[in-house]
Amino acid sequence: MKYHDSIKQADERMALSVNQLQIWQLAASPINYAVSYDYIIGKNIQLNTAIEQHIISGKSLDNFFIEEVYRQFVLGQSKFRHDIVHDVEEILTNVQTNTQHSTKTINSFISSIEANIRHIQSKDKQKVSLAISDLCQSSVKFKHQQQKLQRLLLNTQQQTKALKNELEEVKKEIYLDPLTNLYNRKAMSQHLDIWLGEDPEKKLAAIVVNIDEFSQFDQRFGSVVSNVLLTKIAKKVSSYVDNSGLPVRSAGDEFIILLPDVEQSIAEEIGQKIKQGVQKLRFISNKSGIKFPQLTVSIGINEFKVTESVNTIIKKSRQMLEVGKQKELSSALN
Repeated sequence: MKYHDSIKQADERMALSVNQLQIWQLAASPINYAVSYDYIIGKNIQLNTAIEQHIISGKSLDNFFIEEVYRQFVLGQSKFRHDIVHDVEEILTNVQTNTQHSTKTINSFISSIEANIRHIQSKDKQKVSLAISDLCQSSVKFKHQQQKLQRLLLNTQQQTKALKNELEEVKKEIYLDPLTNLYNRKAMSQHLDIWLGEDPEKKLAAIVVNIDEFSQFDQRFGSVVSNVLLTKIAKKVSSYVDNSGLPVRSAGDEFIILLPDVEQSIAEEIGQKIKQGVQKLRFISNKSGIKFPQLTVSIGINEFKVTESVNTIIKKSRQMLEVGKQKELSSALN
């Protein structure tokens, strides 16, 4: 029991957690239950805040959001951070120790040279011979120490490379949505901080893309089919973003594209291209040959400063999305 509950407390909290899932209209899966349990306990402030802000925004708690909350606030990265810090400390300690040994050996070799130079220049053959012998011994010792240092540095380089590869893999887990491979909200927040550091006055154009009636499609054809189609749409959406832009999966059926230093008029053109590109997609089952209904998207465009928070950008973008839907509805009726 994570919080060292008594059996009675655990039973009570289990019942409350299941009831909370019913209120949220979520199945009692292991991940959903874990999030609900933490929510009921109330000790995970960040988790509770994220859920409450999501509810206030008017969005339902779907599996996508719950899984994102689970990865970020329940699993956490504490063990990873501990392991990485330990590895980095070990590498730095090795480098420091090896550097100290190398410095000591170099100083010793230099001292030996300085001490024996005058003996080499002496007319006393015995002193010259002893000086040369001492220099040879110092040279061999120095060579062995440098060879040892070279091996240790090579080992450190290999450790560093392995650590870097591990960091890259973990960064994918932390900052990428596992289904679509687009960025998640955490990555969105990180990029806002980076852009803020570059220029506090930097402006962003945000394009919010929402798949129309996707929940009905999911209910009709199931999550396996809907996930495949969602991935294809995500790929199409991200194809219109260059390296400077940031494509984010912000909700189960929603994407947000952040475009730094791009005017709203240009963002509107990109948004229309995304909409047209998705409408051209055709979805056919490879096994059965069944043609699935055409999926369309609605878009909203807005401008922001990098000082805005992730939640503010998402909230205001969704408002513009609703404005866009109303305009399209009015045009269709007229």
